[in-house]
Amino acid sequence: MGSRNTAKRADALRNIDAIVDAAAECLGRNPEASLSEIARAANVGRVTLYAHFASRVEVVDAAMSRAVGQGDKVLDTVDLTGDPLRALTRYVEASWHLVDQARALLVAAQKDLAPGRIRELHSAPAARVETLIARGREAGVFRTDLPIAWLVNVLHSIMHSAADEIRAGRLTSDRAAGHITATVLAAFTPPGAPVPESGTGI
Repeated sequence: MGSRNTAKRADALRNIDAIVDAAAECLGRNPEASLSEIARAANVGRVTLYAHFASRVEVVDAAMSRAVGQGDKVLDTVDLTGDPLRALTRYVEASWHLVDQARALLVAAQKDLAPGRIRELHSAPAARVETLIARGREAGVFRTDLPIAWLVNVLHSIMHSAADEIRAGRLTSDRAAGHITATVLAAFTPPGAPVPESGTGI
């Protein structure tokens, strides 16, 4: 009996993994992908899908949670020490690629998840930026007249706007990081101070 229950639990975990993987893939191609499409891509029936996820919101939440978790591991490898301007540039380059890869999934999340839940999912990346901005303020290179939380929101809003511009055909993915960095540096620079170059000369 014990081995049978263990096998059932293993099957359930495999099904959950398959559903979340399929959700990330399907929603990554089409934010409007249906649960039926996701179930087919996962090679499970709708009954099995609903046995693990009670609604589309739960499926989207699970897919977004996994994507953010995987992205967080990537950001763990980014060097955010040293000069805050260079560190911010490295963060933008790494983060942008993650946003670029998951921009369709993010569209689905913004449609199906509450804004508070999306902020909660992004709390770890936000904490990294908050720490970096605080260092930059201490060094005198980032503005202090606006709250750190606002500056973090500005950074993420610019990234999401870049994704919108790519979807609209007005920006190419390979130029997005440079555009984002230049805009963020201008937004973060203290009033009256010269805006640093966004290229290798930082």
